[in-house]
Amino acid sequence: MDYLRKYLSTPDQGQRPSGADTVERLCNRVTSSTLLDDRRDAVRALKSLSRKFRLEVGTQGMAILINVLQLDRNDTEITGYALDTLANIMSNEPSEDEDEMQLNLPEDIGSQFTEMFIKDPENVSLLLSLLEEYDFHVRWPTVKLLTVLLTNKSREMQECILVSPMGVSKLMDLLSDSREIIRNDGLLLLIQLTKNNANIQKIVAFESAFERSLDIIREEGNSDGGIVVEDCLLLIINLLKNNSSNQIFFKEGGFVQRLTPFFTLQPADQNPQGGWSAQKVTNIHLMLQAVRTLVSPSSPAQQTQSCQKSMYQCGLLQELCSILMATGVPADVLTETINTVSEVIRGNPGNQEYFASVMAPSNPPRPAIVVLLMSMVNEKQPFPLRCAVLYCFQSFLYKNELGQSQIVQTLLPTSADANTISAGQLLCGGLFSTDTLSTWFAAVALLHSIVDNTTQKEQLLRVQLATSLGNPPVSLLQQCTNILAQGAKLQTRVGLLMLLCNWVAHSTVGVTHLLHHANNVPFLISQISASEGDEHELLVQGLCAFLLGICVHFNNDQEPNYTKQALRQIIEKRIGIENFNDKLSQVTKHEGYSKAAKKPQLNLKSQNEVLFDHAFTRLFKSLENDILKSVLEVQENGEVQSANVEEHDKVVMQYKEVIRSQDEELGSIRQELLELKNKYSAAEKQLEEFQQTVQQLKDQNALLKVGRGQGQDNNGAELLKLKQEVEAHQKDLEEKNTAIEKLKNDLTIAEAKTLVAVSSEENGEPVPGEAAILQATVNRVTQELEEMKVSIANKDQDILQYKNKFEESERQIGELKQIPPQTATTVDDSRVAELQARLQGLEGDNKTVTNEKNTLQERLKKSNEDNLKLEDQIKKLEEENRRILEEKSEAEEETKSLKTEQDDLLVLLADQDTKLDTYKTKLKELGVQVESDDEDLGDDDLDDISGDENELDS
Repeated sequence: MDYLRKYLSTPDQGQRPSGADTVERLCNRVTSSTLLDDRRDAVRALKSLSRKFRLEVGTQGMAILINVLQLDRNDTEITGYALDTLANIMSNEPSEDEDEMQLNLPEDIGSQFTEMFIKDPENVSLLLSLLEEYDFHVRWPTVKLLTVLLTNKSREMQECILVSPMGVSKLMDLLSDSREIIRNDGLLLLIQLTKNNANIQKIVAFESAFERSLDIIREEGNSDGGIVVEDCLLLIINLLKNNSSNQIFFKEGGFVQRLTPFFTLQPADQNPQGGWSAQKVTNIHLMLQAVRTLVSPSSPAQQTQSCQKSMYQCGLLQELCSILMATGVPADVLTETINTVSEVIRGNPGNQEYFASVMAPSNPPRPAIVVLLMSMVNEKQPFPLRCAVLYCFQSFLYKNELGQSQIVQTLLPTSADANTISAGQLLCGGLFSTDTLSTWFAAVALLHSIVDNTTQKEQLLRVQLATSLGNPPVSLLQQCTNILAQGAKLQTRVGLLMLLCNWVAHSTVGVTHLLHHANNVPFLISQISASEGDEHELLVQGLCAFLLGICVHFNNDQEPNYTKQALRQIIEKRIGIENFNDKLSQVTKHEGYSKAAKKPQLNLKSQNEVLFDHAFTRLFKSLENDILKSVLEVQENGEVQSANVEEHDKVVMQYKEVIRSQDEELGSIRQELLELKNKYSAAEKQLEEFQQTVQQLKDQNALLKVGRGQGQDNNGAELLKLKQEVEAHQKDLEEKNTAIEKLKNDLTIAEAKTLVAVSSEENGEPVPGEAAILQATVNRVTQELEEMKVSIANKDQDILQYKNKFEESERQIGELKQIPPQTATTVDDSRVAELQARLQGLEGDNKTVTNEKNTLQERLKKSNEDNLKLEDQIKKLEEENRRILEEKSEAEEETKSLKTEQDDLLVLLADQDTKLDTYKTKLKELGVQVESDDEDLGDDDLDDISGDENELDS
């Protein structure tokens, strides 16, 4: 405290300085002090201020504290202070001693400091290396700081730890620390580390995380342990969830067997007055969650079967069943235990057989299944518990034909026993209960007793019910349809319709029994053809359409009044194909259907959400298209033809229109998504640039605050003036460079034009009489261009030298800015004088460059005048050349025309000779004497012909 008082009071004013000034002084002391004790005291003071002045300590002291960790790590005390300070400024938890100004800071200020810290991965590697220190004052703060960093920036920290050599191994060593506080905080650190990262989960698992966690659980007392057991279970769940390789490793490593003692109940646990603390309930819930992760229905079937087998062999299933049958177990624990047992036995014949043999400790003893069904149909039981029992019953019957047979047998008259309560009696009682939820649960339970089992569907048709005295018994199927006709509540009707659909699907005998009763088909027709009502009525109408469609699809024409063809005609005339299709589609549009189709377990919040069962959604999905095809077909002369082609085409067109509109909508959505992705990428890039700019400004601000002193104002004014003069000089140099570049371009154009004139002469093109004068001018301009090129190259070198001098001046100015205030006053005057002298030298050089520039511009002006003369002469040459080329072109055309005429004449002469030869041949054949061509032609004629040929050749 004496150290703080020294900085929190000033001898001149006697007032306390601001927090920023205090933090600044402490940071200066850490950087400038040569004694370790002074630096340690300053860091300790920063730690005490780090919660109240997080922003100031973070902006000014983060780099300094990192430097302390690098240079003073041999001193455990100062290292611990630095680590605690960093943890305080990066924590997002509010502090009680923050003042009002600090409360206005952004909520994610800790995350922002975390991002600054991990921007350099070497900082994370530094913290991991500090974990090797066994000293408590170093290791414990390092663990806390790493936990804060992982909480704020999980993904970035996971990447840094992955690339760090032995990074995960160093963290795993924390579980072996003999000090409980470090071990427990190490657990919290590993929980944050293993979230949503499969690669780290695998590494942690293979670093013996399962073994060490289970050892800690055993040492802490299994389920009776405290918060440490909860942390270990959270770590195990993180490693197992959505990670198949870790699940296989857990099973192959024999860790399933080590879970069994966790569920062993003590005698006190069965006492309702005690034994179930809140922490124990939490621990049991988490362990059950870990078990369900291993046997989840979403996992690969072979892997799930293997884990189920191991749980039975090690006695884990037996312990879970003991909890089911125990007394005094809290309702939420019992519910989750039932769900866990459900997934342990689901689809495993051995486990299902064991579960069927479990007996409840009642008097007389009853099977566990019967006890659970009693809870399911009891409306006083909690809703989650009843849903869990239904899920357990479904899992028991899943792919279990023997279990289905046992349940159906309890419904048959031959197996009835008045002294015992059977599962069939409970299901029938619930099916006709006044409680709609009990009716729904019983209907779904019966549905699973016959699902995918044609034999049991036919056996269930034998069940007869006594309705009242004096009246004959009715079948169970007919009683269900009678309840439907009486107009029950929504859940009752939906449950019974789902049961009937599964009952008659894939069963021609069931369809025949349903159609045998004359009232069933008219009832279904009336329901389907009714005017549209609310959402619930539309749902019931869709289920009735599905049931009627099943009767068409699986009809064997045994009922003469309702053959397959008769039912199609009834649907077409009474309902309409299009209306039937619309009603059928209402089922899949319902939100409850989508929820039930996702997974077998009911995961509902209230009783009003109970409507569909997962098995029914699978049946509906598999039969919907087949039913539509069956309804649209008719039988004529043994051939299957289209029924009401017009209606069918109309339905197809509607589907096409729907698909087309959906495709267009999907295309537009994809386009919007692409645009949004592009905008997001651009915004993310711009945000990154802004963050970098803000970071640079923050760093510059911190440096300026560190370098601020009492004599800084006067020196700053002089430096500002000096910088303005240098900037003006730099601007002048840039203008001169621009003028010189323009001069170079003009000279290049003049040189190109000159080369054009010279090349025209070398190519032999016509040159006017003054060609000698033009050649002399070209040579003179060429020589001047070469001289000017050399001059410009020299000036470029001079300008480069001036630029180097200017950059040197700028660098010196920058160094002058960074000089600490204690030494700045002694250096400013000499530096300013030196820079002013250099500026004067640069101004003289500028004048020289300006004069030379003017000279070059005059020479360029004169060269431009000569270029104009050359251009005129070049234009004359080009016009003369163009005229000659035109005359040449005309002569070539005329020559070509003459050659064409000559060829035509030669062809005509050849034809004439051919004809003459032909006539001569015919005359000779007629006996007329014909003279040869040589005899007919005289000497004069020969001369004339030869002359004509010569003329044509020419």
